[in-house]
Amino acid sequence: MSIKSIAALLLACGALSAQAAPEQVKMRWEVLRTELNPQGNRTHARLSVTALRGQSLPAQGWSLYFNCMEGVLTGPLPGHLVLEQVAGGSLFRVRPTAGFKGLPAGRTLNVDYDYPGLIIKMARAPLGPYLVFDAAPDVAYAVSDFQLQLPTRPEQLKRPAGRNTLVTPQDVYQHNARADVLPATALPPLFPTPLALKAGTGRVQLLRAPQVISGPGLQNETAFARSLFARYLPQGDTSRAAVPLRLRIGAVDGQVSPEAYELTIDANDGINIIGNTAAGVARGLQSLHDLLPLPSDAVQIELPELEITDAPRFAYRGFQLDVARNFQPKDVVFKTLDLMAAYKLNKLHFHITDDEGWRLEIAGLPELTTIGAVRGHSAKEGVRLPPTYGSGPRADDPHGSGFYTRADYIEILRYAAARHIDVIPEIEIPGHARAAVKAMEARYRRMQAAGEQGAAKYLLNDFDDRSVYKSPQEYTDHVINPGLESSYAFIEQVVSQVASLYREAGVPLKTMHMGGDELPHGAWEQSPVSRALMQKEKLTTTADLWDYFYNRVDGILRKHGLYSSGWEEMGARRSAQEGGQQQPNPRFTQRGFSLYVWNNTPGNEDFAYRLANAGYDIVLAPVTNMYLDMAANPNPEEPGVNWGAYVELDTVYDFKPFGASLTDTGRRHIRGIEATLFSETIRDASRLDYLMMPRLLAVAERAWAADPAWAQEPDATRAAALHRAAWSGFVNVLGQRVLPRLDLERGDVRYRIAPPGMVVEGGKVLVNHALPGLTLRYTTDGSTPTIRSKVFIGPITARGVIQAAAFDRTGRAGLVARIVNR
Repeated sequence: MSIKSIAALLLACGALSAQAAPEQVKMRWEVLRTELNPQGNRTHARLSVTALRGQSLPAQGWSLYFNCMEGVLTGPLPGHLVLEQVAGGSLFRVRPTAGFKGLPAGRTLNVDYDYPGLIIKMARAPLGPYLVFDAAPDVAYAVSDFQLQLPTRPEQLKRPAGRNTLVTPQDVYQHNARADVLPATALPPLFPTPLALKAGTGRVQLLRAPQVISGPGLQNETAFARSLFARYLPQGDTSRAAVPLRLRIGAVDGQVSPEAYELTIDANDGINIIGNTAAGVARGLQSLHDLLPLPSDAVQIELPELEITDAPRFAYRGFQLDVARNFQPKDVVFKTLDLMAAYKLNKLHFHITDDEGWRLEIAGLPELTTIGAVRGHSAKEGVRLPPTYGSGPRADDPHGSGFYTRADYIEILRYAAARHIDVIPEIEIPGHARAAVKAMEARYRRMQAAGEQGAAKYLLNDFDDRSVYKSPQEYTDHVINPGLESSYAFIEQVVSQVASLYREAGVPLKTMHMGGDELPHGAWEQSPVSRALMQKEKLTTTADLWDYFYNRVDGILRKHGLYSSGWEEMGARRSAQEGGQQQPNPRFTQRGFSLYVWNNTPGNEDFAYRLANAGYDIVLAPVTNMYLDMAANPNPEEPGVNWGAYVELDTVYDFKPFGASLTDTGRRHIRGIEATLFSETIRDASRLDYLMMPRLLAVAERAWAADPAWAQEPDATRAAALHRAAWSGFVNVLGQRVLPRLDLERGDVRYRIAPPGMVVEGGKVLVNHALPGLTLRYTTDGSTPTIRSKVFIGPITARGVIQAAAFDRTGRAGLVARIVNR
């Protein structure tokens, strides 16, 4: 019996689903070759499909689906096949055409197709493949045996010189050599760097946990202090008097930041932390934590006598977590908040809606989560969202589908508030809104079919819209229409319900991030309802319609006591031509908008500063420095995307927030900086850790610490020397203390361990690492290093293939480097 017959039989019996479907095929994908052409570069790729279990693929009546970011070249393929895009976005399918003879059992079908441009990152490889037969269009066979082959051959790696050049172990070695290896005694005492530290001469011994004495309003801080020392000194010498640890809210001399604190450690007076607010006391406790030795079996702790006065450089120190593209469960959010608190970050920009998912329960709009929070295969329109980013056909995929209930979100808010972190929810409008658009369309059709009143109350799209547009993510039906009064009713309902969650949690809400980015040119232009509104309001262009839309949105937020936040486009005047330079929009400069500026790509380098000079409050989130979804380098084994930049640890560290074009007024409008992590490539929590850490530590340093001396020094030679000293301190404290503490105290943060640098000099192999303090191990027989391999302590004289890797305190290995010593 053929696969087709089995599928039809099981469907008739009601026994087959995407969850229970037996394996039908296995697949392999590889780049065949890349071509550099003046007319446009191209990549030739191959999907190899092998029929399994003694079955055959028939000549007709099947389709093979998969996701591909940034698109492929569709159309007829060799071998009587065709490649098609399905419903916009990143879902594609291959199906047979007339003349295809079928695929016998055990045989392999090579599907050769092309990409526009070059495959540099594996993020563009096909993901989440599944097989569907025409006879059972709602039944999907997920392909779990699917291998992606990293390109390694010269013909696969042809690239023009420059930005996408492969990074060699020799390159890494030279890069790492820009820092000095420091002894433990020379490490900076605190991370992030405090504002002022005066070292004493003595030390304070703790033979038991200190006695925590706290003032009012410090319940969370008191609990944290007690749990901190219970971890280090669970027993202690109870015959000795406990050193006092006093926590108090009070004025910090010369500092106005609510997060300012003073920390003193004195042999006679014990430990004292004073904060301008409870948040300041909490930041002081994190500094005290950083002063503690790494966890060990020691029965006592010695702390240095010192006096610290500390306050952040920026009031806004943020991290954007995207749970819309790929969902993350509540525990992952808690873990992220813990990491933010440990390094004194204070704003979680929560990207909870986008084209590919709506992740928050909204009372009165159940379709937002029953449809907008669910991805999976369906032959019928309006049942769920299509598979995206490799989520596959199953509606219960834990990252394609999922949302936070009201109770979940309230729990997240309270968890963040206990750590003095504000959660800023982002509702993506008017673009990046396909999940909402399709959910409200499904609501409309359901109510229409049932004859219910109010079906169009929250409708977001004009069914007669003939506008031609395409988003960077390949969508053509994802935009909220400003000509519909129901669009504003929807926004009002969402804003009011989100605000009610904060009230119920007992957590203040000051702003909501209302999207605004990447509205594609052409949107709204051929919508009858938008044209009618423009005529009524005497609006000349869709840029005027944009202003009308965000004027209404701002009014909704103001009604709820909120100010408006959004991406930079929200305060930009859109040019008539795509690609034209954006200008600050004079209409909203006095409205208190807070704009998050991401686009500092060529031609837009100073747009953040022009917006600030015009009067907008600015959060700097530049793609070339702060987008943590960007890969570290062009090498195929490095995960992440590369459309904006490559972002290494020092790329973040070297960011200078204040540009030369900033006026004094503009400088006062720079609220802070934010790292951004969009989740297209994050299918599990370990990938989130890898892309976030340790680069987030550089964000923490740049956001908290004062403007470094190297950034202010006009003399290039002197600036380089200051930078080397500061960079050496930073990477040594990360490698010797900050990351080992994570390993030993948590053990669940799978941060990126970069490959070592390697070079051959004088017939000997030298090895170094970006983070001194990690253990380097190597092999001389070409095998992959393990925890049992030799430790690198000096030049390697062995000949042949030498491979090396760095290991953390748990024995986890990083990426492997390889060099030949001839």
